[in-house]
Formats: sequence, C-alpha cells, structure tokens
Amino acid sequence: MNKTGLTSSNSELDFKEKLSTYLKKWKWFALSAFIAVILAHIYLRYAVPEYMASAKIQILEESGATSELSVLEDLNIFSGGKTKIDDEIDILNARSNYINLVKELKLNVRYFVTGNIKSKELYGEDQHPFNLSFIAPDSLANKLEHEFFVDVISESNFGYSVEQDDAIDRYTFGSKLETEIGDIILTPNNILEKYIGQRIHVVVSPIYIVADRYREAMLITAADSKFSNIIDISLTDRVQKRAIDIINALVEINNVNAVRDKKEVADRTTKFINDRIGEIYNSLSSADETAENFKSSRGITDLGSQANVTFEQSTIGEQQLQDASIQLNIANSMKDLIADQEGYDIIPTNVGISDPSITNAASQYNELVAQRKRLLESSNEKNPVIVKLDQQLEILKRGMQSSLNNVTNNLNLQVNSLSKQLSQINSRIYAAPGNERALRDITRKQQTTESLYLYLLQKREESQITFASASPKSKIVDSAYGSFQPVSPKSKLVYLASLILGLIIPFSIIYLKELLDDKVHNKLDLEKIAGDIPVIVEVPRLGKKDNRLVKKEDRSVLAESLRILRTNLNYIQRSHKSTPSNVIFITSSVPGEGKTFISSNLAAIYANTGKKVLLIGADIRNPKLYDFFATDDMIQADKMKPRRSTKDGLTEYLVNSNLNIKDITVPAQVNENPIDIIFSGKIPPNPTELLMKDRMAELFKKVSELYDYVIVDTAPLMVVTDTLLISEYASQILYVVKAGGTEKKVLNFPVKLKAEGKLKGLSFVVNNVKQANLGYGGKYGYGYGKSVKKWWKFA
Repeated sequence: MNKTGLTSSNSELDFKEKLSTYLKKWKWFALSAFIAVILAHIYLRYAVPEYMASAKIQILEESGATSELSVLEDLNIFSGGKTKIDDEIDILNARSNYINLVKELKLNVRYFVTGNIKSKELYGEDQHPFNLSFIAPDSLANKLEHEFFVDVISESNFGYSVEQDDAIDRYTFGSKLETEIGDIILTPNNILEKYIGQRIHVVVSPIYIVADRYREAMLITAADSKFSNIIDISLTDRVQKRAIDIINALVEINNVNAVRDKKEVADRTTKFINDRIGEIYNSLSSADETAENFKSSRGITDLGSQANVTFEQSTIGEQQLQDASIQLNIANSMKDLIADQEGYDIIPTNVGISDPSITNAASQYNELVAQRKRLLESSNEKNPVIVKLDQQLEILKRGMQSSLNNVTNNLNLQVNSLSKQLSQINSRIYAAPGNERALRDITRKQQTTESLYLYLLQKREESQITFASASPKSKIVDSAYGSFQPVSPKSKLVYLASLILGLIIPFSIIYLKELLDDKVHNKLDLEKIAGDIPVIVEVPRLGKKDNRLVKKEDRSVLAESLRILRTNLNYIQRSHKSTPSNVIFITSSVPGEGKTFISSNLAAIYANTGKKVLLIGADIRNPKLYDFFATDDMIQADKMKPRRSTKDGLTEYLVNSNLNIKDITVPAQVNENPIDIIFSGKIPPNPTELLMKDRMAELFKKVSELYDYVIVDTAPLMVVTDTLLISEYASQILYVVKAGGTEKKVLNFPVKLKAEGKLKGLSFVVNNVKQANLGYGGKYGYGYGKSVKKWWKFA
C-alpha cells in the first residue's frame, strides 16, 4: 500500500515536472502562436477565395422505353454493374460537352487586372475592358498557349508586352498585332474608360486543356437514394459567376444533345416509312386499276349476295391472312434493313411490328448508336468505351436479327396455315360465277394493299409528332446557384490550424530537445540517478557581472544556496562518527564543472561565521585556486599562463620534510574575514606517488586539529586517480555536477564507486543551475535577491 502510494506520488511528480518544462516556456508558445496567427491573417488577406456552385437535375424516364433485355441488365451482363444513372453521369461528363462549353463561354481567354501583390480576375463580357479576336483559324488558335500584358493608355491606345518587365509597344485599338498564336485584334468595350492607367494580363490557353481542367474539377454524383433519378452537380472556382455559368451550360448542352439524338431517330423512321409508302402506293394504284378494268370489261356493277356463311368464313380468313401478311412484310423489310446496314446507324422504330421485344430492342440500339456518335466527336473507335458500346450494339443487332427471323418464320407458318384454310373455303366459292370469283380476288388484293398504305400513313404522322415533341433528357430541379461564403480558404479553420501549428512547433522543439538531452539540469534530474546518495544543494548560474565570491552581507541566490550547503554539511558532520570530521573534499568528474568555485565560496561562507578555515589546493596537476585568490607574492611571467605564488605549496611540503604547515600557509582576506590557503605549488613530475606519501596523512591530521573546517579542492575523479588515493582522509566528499554540462551517464561512475565503498561520505552538489530550474523543476527558488528577468529573455 505504501509502495503504491509512493509510485503514484512519483508519477504525479514526473507529470508535474514534464508539465513545468513546457509551462516555463509559455512565452515561446505565446510568441509562436502569435506569429502563426499573423501569418494566417496575411495568408487570408492575399489568398484568392474559391466559391462553390451547385445544381440538381432529374433524369426523365422514357415512356414505353422498357428495356427488351431487362432480365440481362438485372444480371449486369451488359452494364457491368452500372445503373442507368451511372450511364447518364458518364454521358453528362463527356469530354465533348466540356469542349463545347469552353468554346461557348470563351473560357480559354482569361483577363486579370495586375496588382502589387495579387491580381484580380475579370470574368464576363460586361467586365472585360476589351475583346480579343483571332485572325488565325480556330483550329490553330484553340491549340496554342500565349500570355501578354496590355497597358490601357487611353480609350484609343494601349501598350503591349509579352513579359511583365519588357518595354511596351504602343498600338491603337482595332489594329492587328502579330503574336505567337497568330494575328489578333483588340477591340474596346464600353467599360474601357475605368481601366485607363491599369495593366491587364491576358492568358490564352488551349481549349482542350481548359476543358480537361474543368472536367476534373466538376463533381457529378447520384443522389443517395438507390432508386432516385436525381443527379447533383457542383463546381468550385475562384469566380462564382463562372462556376454557375459552366454548370448551366453543361446541363443545357447535354439536353440539346439528347433532343438532337431523338430527332435523328425520328428522321430515320420517317424516311423509312416514306420509302415504304411510295412502294405500297404504286401497288395500290395497280390494284385499283385492275379492278376498274375488270369491271369495265365485264360490265359488272353488283354481283349480288353469296352464301352468307361461306362469305363470312371467307371474310374472317381473309382478314387474318391480311394481318399476318402485313406483319410479315414489315418484318422482312426490317430484317433486310438491319442486314444491309454497314457499321452502326440508327434504325426505324415504332413501324408496326407487333412483337414488343423487337421494338424495345430497336429503341435501345438507337440510344447506344447516338451515344457512340457523340463519343466519336472527341475520340476514336479504339477508345475502350466505344469498343464496349460496339460489343453491346453487336449483341443487340444479333438479338434483333434472331427475333426477326423467329417472327418471320412464325408469320410464314401462320400465312401458310391461313392460306390453306382460305383455300378450303374458297373452293366452295369457286363454284360461283367466274366474274364474281375474279372480282373477289382483285378486291382482296386491293383491300390488303390499302390497309397497309393507311397503316403506314398513320405511323408517319406518329413519327412526325415524335419529331416535333422531342423533349430534353433531364429536368432542372435546381438551377446552378453559388455559395454565399467562400469554401476555400475557410478563415476559422485556417486560424485554428495556424494556432495549433504555432503551439505544436515550440512543443516539438522542446520535446525533441528534452528527448535528445542527456545532461543534468537540476537537483531533480540528479536525484533520479543518485539514488540514496544525498543531493544537498543547487548552486545558481552566475551572470557575467556577478561576483564569483560571496560577500559578507550577501543576500543573493548564490549566497543563500551556499548557506544551505553549509547547513546541510554541518548536519552531516555532526552525525559523522569518523575522525577527523571537518575535512571536506570537493571533486567532480572532469575539469570545468566548478569544483574550485564551490571550494572557494564554501570556504568564504564558513569564514563569514567567524570559523577558522583552511583551503587546500590538492589539484596539483591543474590548479585553479590562483584565479580566485590574489596575494601580493603572486607573479605572472606569461599572460597566457595563470598566476603562481612564490611561496612553497603542497607539492613542496610533500617533497621537503623540513617544511612545516606554517611555511606553506598563505593568509588571505575574504570579505574582511581571514582564510588560510595552501596552494598546490609547483606541478611535480610524479603527482600520484607524491600524494601517496605519509606526509599527506600527517598534513590532514594536523590541519584538522588546527582549523574548524578544512576545504580541499581535489582533482577530477574521472581524469586521474589522485582524489581516490587521498579520499580516505575526508570526512565528507562533495561531488560537483555542472547543470547543462555533465552527462547523466557519467554520474554512474561516482555512484558505482560509492556502492563499492571507495568513496565515503559522498554527497552531490549541482552547480550552474539556471534560476528557472532551481528547486524541483523550477517550482520554487531561493527567493533572496532574485533578479527580475527582462521581458525579452524567454529562457
């Protein structure tokens, strides 16, 4: 239970530490977010907005146009899973439609009024200051790309240049200009006066490229409902009116194409019927003439009545035979027309064949032929869509031929059967007078031909009515309309994204910095590595103008941290049982981590309390105490080398047994308080062997009795073994860690030495800590003499 509570407390502390790492940099977040919002505002200020236009159309069902192969379509044999709405969407989105609308709306020529930062596009004849006319053939002008600049000088003159920075050539409106795309003429509009003194940028693009661009931008989708015939059309463009015009033009072109296709089918049907009427009219005239000649030559006016039953049976049989013959004649004609057809062309429909499957197949065939012709306007026969249409047309043609063969076979059998029945009935009538019999034959032929003639006249009228009443394929539900607000850029979304980005950037930088950081920065970082080894103080980083030695009445953060160090050391020394208990070693991992700085200031802070303090420079390889304490006997032979004392030091004492402690002690005044100093002396050739002499133990024993505190500035542990050789003489070892300089992995070395028992009384001191990091993650500081950070210093 206690372990769980401790873990929870550590997790909370880690979270607070992580959070404080970012909260301390809140000014960076604020500045980054502010800059991001400013950049977003600049972007929105100069970005060109885009607007959306939308429309809805309904695909109208053809009355009586049920597919003759509906079963196969339900099985997706022909359509490959596509519905009729999908086909209509493909037809509506055909490339030829976009080419036509680009030509109709003249979208390949664009006009811009140039500005200092961005240009404004002009759309519509009522907005163009002048019109551009091509003298070259359309086939050439529509395929080339060119842009130029026009400076409107006056209502009659303008300047022309190909590049924006080129010198302009002066021309008069209406004069011919020679360009890369051929000769052009600029004619002024009524609104030219408002553009005087401005530069117009004209961009001419190939029609096919513009058509493809708008075809890709156009979004045509079916309504959500599976059984709905509604199609949604939308387009996003920088000019809202242009998007509306493009959608309306696309719907209009599609409807015109549909009406044209229907009229073409009606024309072909009428032509077929007229040809048949001409042939049948000749047969009818011949039959009438034969009846007239027969009656005139025989002098027949009325033959009288025949047996009612025989004539009634004969009449019924003749009527049936007549109907079957008509159907057979039409079927044979239709079959011959399809068989003689080269390629794929529209065939007549609604010519009177009683079989509905043939009529419906013809309607489906004509629709596919019309679609094929429209696609061939902008493609070739190798196009996969056209190849697929050819396959469907071939299947329909074979189906209609098979159906017509079946119909003609059935009609032939029916005619033969009726003829046999009629022959049996007529065998009884042939007993009547020859005149009556002959006249009946003539009348029968006359009636048959006349019935067919009247039938075709009726069908021709129906075809003409179809031609006149050809209606569009789609109905406009909602005409194209534009959005009130631009769809891009969305200001709220841009501001939100920029704000998030502005916060993410400093967060990412701080996160990566923390992720890659392997240095110790404060007491909390060190405690995670030190384990049960105490970290007794944090010493703040000094500024360039700060004193490196504390003063007597100093209330700065440095002085307070050193007082805390002194208090903690006193507590440890009182509880220390070894003798002597007043010898304090100061060491570190490598040079430059501040051990001499801590040694000097610790001696000064003890001296401020009136204690008798001795400071020993035991780093005999690279002594630094000379930099902190200047005495009258110090000389400096070379400006590039540190100053040295002329008096004997520690190395001389260890070598010369005649020297005593007073001979090597240098008295000094720090803040009006006396401190005795034993400098390291001359650098010996054998420092290790020198430190192992018995005089070293004798020295520590004597000075510990003479002084209240003995502060020893020793050599770095990881560089040389000097400190380990004399560590047994210390009652307390302070291991200095430089915040922002000492790597965490380096600290495993003193921890391991402590675990092995090679370092006794080990404690850590964190030096050079930023004031923002003092305490646990900068949560609190010492608070005395704390300087106020300038507003521009964020770190």
